[in-house]
Amino acid sequence: MNAIITVVGSDKVGIIAKVSAFLAERDINIEDISQTVLSGNFVMMMMVSLGSGSKALEEIKKELNGLGESLNVSISLMHEKVFSTMHRI
Repeated sequence: MNAIITVVGSDKVGIIAKVSAFLAERDINIEDISQTVLSGNFVMMMMVSLGSGSKALEEIKKELNGLGESLNVSISLMHEKVFSTMHRI
């Protein structure tokens, strides 16, 4: 199953490293990634593939929320189909 993760907040060292490590520890593969810094604001979007051994989507969301709080950024996760439907013109 593919999902979209977005990370938004003030730029600081280690955001990509900590989010990537979090995903690797849970057997979640980053399929595509885009990130930029706009006027000191960090913005990253990733398409990820949840491995067969991955936890349930809701549990991963809760854990990502906790990671986001520790990094002082907002992290969201949604199923790829939900994301695509929300952003369809």
